[in-house]
Amino acid sequence: MNTYELQELEVATDNFSTSRIVGKGSHGCVYRGVLKDGRPVAIKKQSSELPKLQDNTKLANEARILSTLHPNSYILNLLGISQDTFGNKIIVTEYMQNGTLHEILHVSTTPPPWQKRVEMALQIAKGLCFLHELNPSIVHRDIKSANILFDNNWDARVADFGLAVRLNDELNLPAGTMGYIDPNYTTPGKLSTKIDVFSYGVVLLELISGRKAIDVIRSPASIVEWAIPLIEHGPVMDVCDGRVPLPRYMGGVIKKLLRLATRCLSLKESIRPSMSEIVTNIENAIEQPIRYDHISINFIRHVIVEIMRRRKSKFDGTNGVNEEQDRGSSLGNNKVCKGTLPVREVLADLTLK
Repeated sequence: MNTYELQELEVATDNFSTSRIVGKGSHGCVYRGVLKDGRPVAIKKQSSELPKLQDNTKLANEARILSTLHPNSYILNLLGISQDTFGNKIIVTEYMQNGTLHEILHVSTTPPPWQKRVEMALQIAKGLCFLHELNPSIVHRDIKSANILFDNNWDARVADFGLAVRLNDELNLPAGTMGYIDPNYTTPGKLSTKIDVFSYGVVLLELISGRKAIDVIRSPASIVEWAIPLIEHGPVMDVCDGRVPLPRYMGGVIKKLLRLATRCLSLKESIRPSMSEIVTNIENAIEQPIRYDHISINFIRHVIVEIMRRRKSKFDGTNGVNEEQDRGSSLGNNKVCKGTLPVREVLADLTLK
C-alpha cells in the first residue's frame, strides 16, 4: 500500500476542487483525481466542517479495514493513504467510472437488462462472501445500492467500509441505513454476518423490482413490506421491473432469486442463507438456461444443414448432397454464430417442408 503526500493529492484534484466531486456522504466527499503517472483514482477526504465536530471515525475505520485486505475483483480496493492538515485520514482507491447501482436503477433512463441484473446480484454476493469468509469475518453493516459501484467493465464492487467491523472487534453500537438495516440488529451483541445477508436481500429486491428500498410516495413505503406478500402469495411476477420486458427463458431464474430474497429477509436468522450458499444458489439458477441455450444452438445448426440441403434439392433437382451442401452448411453455421438467421425463420422453413 502506498503513502501519498498531501501535496500530490492536491495536484491530482486541482486542490480538491468542487468540480472534481463525484460523491458525498456523512464522512465528507469523494473526488476524482489523476495521479502524476496518469492513473485515475478516487480520493475520499473529510469535509472541512467535520474536524470541528471531531467526527473523523468513519474514514479512519475504512482505512483500517481496507488496509488489511488483499485485492479482490468484487470489492473497491485501497491503493494508499494520506492525511490532511488536521491529521485526519485520506484514502485513495480505485476509480469506478460507471457510478452506483442506485444511479443505474433509479436515475438512469436505460435500466439494465435482466441478464445483467442477475450478473450484478452474483458479483455483489461474491464480494460479501469474500468478506465473510475472512478470519475473523468482516461485517460491512451498510450494504445498499448506493454502496455498490461499477468499474469500466460494468462489474459490481462492494464499496464504502466506513461502518465495517470485524467480528472480533470491540462491540459497536448498531449502525446502517434505514430500509436496509436488519430489524433484529438492535444491540451490539446482535452483530453477525446475517446482518449483511438481510441487507443483501433488500438490494436483491431492488435489483429485480427497480423500486427504491424506501419510497415515501408509495404504499407501503418499504420495498420489503410490499414485495414479500407478492412473492409468497402471488402474483410473483408483479415484483419485476416493468420498464424492461422479462424474457420467458429468464422467468425461472428471477423466481428463484425472489425466493432467495425471502430467505435473506427472514426475521429468523437461522433461515437466512450464508453468502457462500447464496453464491452457489445463484450460480445453479443460471446454469440450466446456459445449458439449454447451448443445446438449442446445436439443434439449430443441425436444422440449418437440413434446410440448405432441401433448398439445394428443390432448385437443381438433386438430393443436395454435394460440395454445395458443405458450403451451405458452413454458411448456416456462420449465420447462427453471427445471429443473422432468426430462429423463427428456421422453424418456419422446417415446418413448411
